Amino acid sequence: MTASAPSAAATPFRPRDLLAALLVVVLWGLNFVAMKWGLESFSPFQLGAARYLFAAVPLVLLVRPPRVHWRWVVMFGLFQGIGQFGFLFFALKVGMTAGLASVLLQTQVFFTALFGYALLRERPGRPLVWGLALAAAGLVCFVMNYSDRSAGPAAGQATTLAGLFLTLCGAAMWASSNIVARLAQQRSPGYDPLAFVIWSSAVPVLPFVALSALFDADAARWLHWQALAGVPWIAWASVAYLGWAATIVGYALWTHLLQRHPANRVAPFSLAVPVVGLTAGWLVLGETVAPWQWAGIAFIVVALACVVLGPRFQAKTA
Repeated sequence: MTASAPSAAATPFRPRDLLAALLVVVLWGLNFVAMKWGLESFSPFQLGAARYLFAAVPLVLLVRPPRVHWRWVVMFGLFQGIGQFGFLFFALKVGMTAGLASVLLQTQVFFTALFGYALLRERPGRPLVWGLALAAAGLVCFVMNYSDRSAGPAAGQATTLAGLFLTLCGAAMWASSNIVARLAQQRSPGYDPLAFVIWSSAVPVLPFVALSALFDADAARWLHWQALAGVPWIAWASVAYLGWAATIVGYALWTHLLQRHPANRVAPFSLAVPVVGLTAGWLVLGETVAPWQWAGIAFIVVALACVVLGPRFQAKTA
């Protein structure tokens, strides 16, 4: 009789897990600049279809389907593709800045903790509770920046209520995809996360194409080669980045982390995404970092330290 394996909640993050989480943070932080560039040439539905077409083809022809029930693949593809990015692309189009979107999307941490408790009975430990409280303070600081008109033109003026609502909907869909990945691991332990992400990326393509055909006035132009040839190279580069780097590499690593650890311990790492997003905005788009944003960055760094290092100190003092 073998000794029982430690519970997922007690499994510490190994150095390679932390490195994978850091790489995901960088890939997703740069994501928002690529989205803004892509939306200059594509509608939200068209960008969604192109993103997942790049992510799925030709890899679905080269990688075997994951050894997991098809319903988890379909659910993950719908929640993460149509849900998270369908809402987010529309939010960026109808009234949401890239910087604020990178912050508000991180409310998925709270949705994930709530869904994880309700569906998976994953109870948050004390370090996670403190980390979420600190992260909430950081998010408040980021949002305060958009109401502080003394620092110059308020970024909040570039947002709309619809954009805010759609971004929060995207965050809830991201949390739902986290739960689906965790449920898939429980039902089919050890499935290949790369194959899971590749095959789930094929799911949103046709729904996005159908939505574009129904609602985009210019959808028919993509049937002509001249329209494709006229798209600027920066738009195609954005689609390639979104499909290959942010989707295949980013979500494969993210799903692997969700296989090894509870969803409510993995999700807080995404709180560092706004730090990279703000830095990318400053370096690439010429955006500046305001005092409120620096305060938010400080809170998020401390929150991540609390979530990552807290369980280790608890284990030593137990």
